[in-house]
Amino acid sequence: MSEGRSKFYLVDGDALPEVFIRVTEAKELLDTGEVQTVADAAARVGISRSAYYKYKDAVMPFQDVGRGRIVTFQIMLRHHLGVLSHVLGLFAGTGANILTINQGIPTNGTAPVTVTADTADMVISTEELLSQLDAAEGVISAAVVAG
Repeated sequence: MSEGRSKFYLVDGDALPEVFIRVTEAKELLDTGEVQTVADAAARVGISRSAYYKYKDAVMPFQDVGRGRIVTFQIMLRHHLGVLSHVLGLFAGTGANILTINQGIPTNGTAPVTVTADTADMVISTEELLSQLDAAEGVISAAVVAG
């Protein structure tokens, strides 16, 4: 490992110190406009402003990792009329900018689809988009495979 290079870890939220969770809550309050200042956000979640500033750039929810980046989704669809169109509409409705679509040849009534999208302008998290995709009629599974 080179000096000066950051290490990243994926950790279950239940294992994190409470201050990390509260910092992410404060960031969300600021991002959504529910509060206007760091002081208000910190007070609302029960942390100091100094704790917020100390950790704000070091901790974020997993779904935010993909925000503002190129993300590749692997989606397995039932081979039915309109399913792909509906899935692409879900992407459009979130503000994701689709960069590439690759659909495999349907076999046994299913077709794999890979969608790569710029998520910078999404109005929901990547995790929420995955939930919408999983719940959509004709979608068998959806996952983030890169980004």
